[in-house]
Amino acid sequence: MTDRWTRAEERYKAAEADRRYRRRDDDWGADARSARARTAEPDAYAARDWDNEDDDTNVIPRFEDDYEPEPEPEPAPRRRPRPRETAEDAPRTRKGAPRPRPDGARPARGERPEGRRGERGEGSPRRRRSSRAASRRAAERKKRRRTLWLVAVVFAVLFVGAVGFAGYKFISDIAPAEDFAGPGGDLVVVQVHSGDTATQIAETMFDKGVVASSAAFYEAAVKNTAMNSLQPGYYAVPQRSPAAQAVTTLVGKGSRVGNLVISEGRQLHDQQDVNTGARKEGLYTKIAAASCIGSGPSPRCVTVDQLDAAGASTDLAGLGVPEWARASVSAAPDRKRQLEGLIAAGTWDFDPGQTPQQILRQLITTSAAKYEETGLLRSGTSNGLDPYQTLIAASLVEREALPQDMPKVARVIVNRLKIDQPLQFDSTVNYSLDQTEVATTDADRTRVTPWNTYAMAGLPANPISSPSLNALKAMENPEVGPWLYFVTIDKKGTTLFTESYAEHLRNIQKAQQSGILDSGR
Repeated sequence: MTDRWTRAEERYKAAEADRRYRRRDDDWGADARSARARTAEPDAYAARDWDNEDDDTNVIPRFEDDYEPEPEPEPAPRRRPRPRETAEDAPRTRKGAPRPRPDGARPARGERPEGRRGERGEGSPRRRRSSRAASRRAAERKKRRRTLWLVAVVFAVLFVGAVGFAGYKFISDIAPAEDFAGPGGDLVVVQVHSGDTATQIAETMFDKGVVASSAAFYEAAVKNTAMNSLQPGYYAVPQRSPAAQAVTTLVGKGSRVGNLVISEGRQLHDQQDVNTGARKEGLYTKIAAASCIGSGPSPRCVTVDQLDAAGASTDLAGLGVPEWARASVSAAPDRKRQLEGLIAAGTWDFDPGQTPQQILRQLITTSAAKYEETGLLRSGTSNGLDPYQTLIAASLVEREALPQDMPKVARVIVNRLKIDQPLQFDSTVNYSLDQTEVATTDADRTRVTPWNTYAMAGLPANPISSPSLNALKAMENPEVGPWLYFVTIDKKGTTLFTESYAEHLRNIQKAQQSGILDSGR
């Protein structure tokens, strides 16, 4: 091999004009002739001295390295091809190519040739960067697989839930709603709140045991147009009723219970008019009648005596007495009258299934909230009275004046209290009497009671009636004026106001002439 290399080198040096050793056409022809010669004269051809034959090689033999480099994680960037080496350059060792050993031997298989130092070794920067990049890509692929699995699981759960819900709705639509066969059982009180829909009422009915299912009641309710006019309140309906029957009972007459209407100026206890003999029912009588559940000979009702006893309790917090009235109520001279005025005039709904004390508490609590909405707690700046005193004075305004005269009557009260002049209102005399009339007797006016303003100065011990909101607002903001006296001079309700006592006496004569002050006793 060494001699052949030497001969080739000599030929290349001789052909300096063509250093690239272009292939000649006659060389290809020579190869053809040699082939024919081998065919024609095999023996002579075999006897030729190939060692002395000029090497017809026109390409420099290249040193092929048997070393197989380790596969790299990713292909290296393409590099520009190097120029083809000449014969003169061939013996030289290229940078990065395997260097021949001194003994001419090639590197053994698996032995790392000497090349660019640090370029492809295990600890080289490129190798480390490649390893880190591969690790990141592997972590990203693992993360993507986990995300795909999670999304698949979520979609599977949603799909199963949707299928289950659709199946449930399908079965519910096919199967009829559960319903009682009837007849109904005992009456139970259910409450319809303001703004309740048919669905909410159906749920209430089911919770109270009236119907077997809310769906059955709803189906019956949407078929009954009377449900559109159902008012908020409490209703007595039999338990275990068929849904259609429950709806009919709910919207029918007589099912509503606990509905109370309190007129302005009403007192806790009954009174009788002297002239007509008519009985004027008190609050306790009204509450007892509204508390009855059921009809027939034995309805369930709270009695007047039970309410009277509960109203005289010293447990004021249990009765719902507001904090601003509690001190004065606790000092009431008559326990049976201590709640006077604390239940406001108006329309109320209460649960008749409660105890008498609970019923009073419900009514007093809601009334106190209604009073406070008018500005009662801030009324002292205009009338000089605390909230409970303002309530007492408003009850007097309610019993003494028509709505158009209320602000002036409120000013008379404030003006007289300032100068410590007795109010001298006939309504305060009548309050403690069983029989009442507009005109009072001299004997009644001279009787000393905790409420008779003829026999004492100042306000009564407690309100004498349930005032209207108009009377309360008038007392909170009295009309400005100097008046100290007023009197109603006819049955139409004409009232005259003055600050002169002499003029007041002349107005009284007018009232006497009209007959409004005549007594029936």
